[in-house]
Amino acid sequence: MRNGGFFMESKKEIYDLIPQKYYPRTAFVKENSSFEDILIAKENLSISFPLIVKPDIGLRGSAVKKINSIDELKEYNKSANFDYLVQDLIPYPNEIGIFYVRFPNQEKGKITGIVAKEFLIVIGDGKSTIKELIKQNPRFEMQLTTLEKEYKEKLNEVLLKDETLNLVPFGNHCRGSKFIDASNLISDKLTNVINEMCLQIHGFYFGRMDLMYNSIAELEEGKNFQVVEINGAASEPTHIYDPKHSIFFAWKELARHITYMYKISVENNKKGITFLTHKQGMHQYRLHLEQNNKIGNF
Repeated sequence: MRNGGFFMESKKEIYDLIPQKYYPRTAFVKENSSFEDILIAKENLSISFPLIVKPDIGLRGSAVKKINSIDELKEYNKSANFDYLVQDLIPYPNEIGIFYVRFPNQEKGKITGIVAKEFLIVIGDGKSTIKELIKQNPRFEMQLTTLEKEYKEKLNEVLLKDETLNLVPFGNHCRGSKFIDASNLISDKLTNVINEMCLQIHGFYFGRMDLMYNSIAELEEGKNFQVVEINGAASEPTHIYDPKHSIFFAWKELARHITYMYKISVENNKKGITFLTHKQGMHQYRLHLEQNNKIGNF
């Protein structure tokens, strides 16, 4: 499986490889679809507001939005010049990214790293506006321009004391989430749960899956979690982005995972699965740049 961000693979096609019970109900919307057709597809799958919309070929959280109403969905559809997905909002509060590796001749893979994600959550003091609360945190303030486009006048509202607001309800580094190395959560029970799921995904041997879950205890029992998305060969072991880690740690982890990928690719190649040619790779890279330009300014 190649990564949906770099090798231009459709997220919907990747979801179709995953058993339905593991991911939220998802409707595919072709560019220039009529709004009536979108509402029909949404209703047929019983997807209700609030919901998530995101490009079918996505890049680092660009154009991913939480939609609260028909008017907001209509506005998104009017502006979108790309295929996109309409999804149930996953109801669980926590998100982690789990990197999974399995060699083609093995029945059991392993977890090689876990990243936890700290969302952009502001806490009200009863007197400061949401915008003022954002400015109190340098990491949050870096997202202010994007948040102003999305929230508009709502940023002038005052939250009640101790009231919380999750400004970006998905864990993307480029959208302000803090990544924390949570590899200490690796356990036999969690590995068994992830391995059971991955064995049902044809051809998946290497990559990172982002999951939302209720609690680690429930996740280790295989309960109350859903897949946000799965990335393949170009995905990163994102636990390297924990601020406590050095560049040398990151280089070492990247080298370790590239070695895994190389060895898996060699084994698959022996079974007739060919490598990308240089020409094919450059073509995909150009498509990547085009898609980046298309949705990056959304």
